[in-house]
Amino acid sequence: MATATQDVITIKLERTFETMDANHDGYVDWTDYQKLADRYIQAYRLDKDDRRARALQTFCQIYWLELLRHAGVDADRLTKDEFVTANRLAVIDTSRLNVTEGGGHAIFDVIDVNGDNEISKDEFARFLRDVWRSDAPDAMDMFAKLDADGDGAISRHEFIRAVREHFLSNDPDAPGSLFFGHV
Repeated sequence: MATATQDVITIKLERTFETMDANHDGYVDWTDYQKLADRYIQAYRLDKDDRRARALQTFCQIYWLELLRHAGVDADRLTKDEFVTANRLAVIDTSRLNVTEGGGHAIFDVIDVNGDNEISKDEFARFLRDVWRSDAPDAMDMFAKLDADGDGAISRHEFIRAVREHFLSNDPDAPGSLFFGHV
């Protein structure tokens, strides 16, 4: 009954930590964020000079530095608890970086391969498979939840709203609460 003592945002951030901790050493550090950016760049076969690759790389660097700033640690790595606290603070402090907006747009621009300002089912499946390495049978159910208006595509607005929900909503059924599995 751990969910009764933890709020939904903490559960989501802990799942994000576990996903980000690429070498499973119990810490997240810059190399974990660099590996994430590299997975996007490789999965989408982006040249390192492509504006989408540069935007994603820059976002990851600034986001990482903001996490360290908000964690208030001297080390260059974060424990799960430090990561959760730093994320909670970073998403509400938009004085230097708006995590939900900046990151959401940078990621959307990469996933939207054909540049039509929406994410198709095929583009979303590629994102899940090639970036997050998820082949769970119910993973595409998330597509239907993110496609709030049911038009068969995830608009930029729907995607950004879901990123906001991931970081800010305590509603376990909100589309953004499903990024790393149902809470």
